[in-house]
Amino acid sequence: MKVLIACEYSGRVRQSFRSRGHDAWSCDLLESEDNSPYHYQQSVVDVIGMGWDLMVAHPPCTHLAISGSRHFAAKKASGVQDEALDFVRFLMDAPIDKIAIENPISIISSRIRKPDQIIQPWQYGHGETKATCLWLKNLPKLVPTNIVAGREAKVHRMQPGPNRWKERSRTYQGIADAMGSQWG
Repeated sequence: MKVLIACEYSGRVRQSFRSRGHDAWSCDLLESEDNSPYHYQQSVVDVIGMGWDLMVAHPPCTHLAISGSRHFAAKKASGVQDEALDFVRFLMDAPIDKIAIENPISIISSRIRKPDQIIQPWQYGHGETKATCLWLKNLPKLVPTNIVAGREAKVHRMQPGPNRWKERSRTYQGIADAMGSQWG
């Protein structure tokens, strides 16, 4: 299967599909964290029409996530929030048979549509909380693979720093593996 992992720099989801024999590629404006040759460092807009069978997209949540709601008035006034929502709609409407859009609790739920599923890292082997929404097209809901004890809000409590946004956006390996095994 030809798989596009949109807006992913870490390579975790891409590698999960590749390890199962799929022709999987990641695409992000950032370079690949794992220096993979299976990464397009460019806008997903440029590669979305290349005949993919499945896309797992992680659109930037900076202007969408409820965690930044105190800034929503300014983001709405500047137009960046509407641009972010237009990008999500673009991904959802892509000419691809199977699509998963992944984002934290966000205004996608109220401005576009409710998610099909909300998952937590602790359902996939990580003793942490981070509610993650999935909007699905022609894909089943993910089934938990390893429910573990521990409900630490590690991502929420990360110390401020220049790379905090990157650390918060990285897909948990257990979730990446579930996507590859269940959707691949």
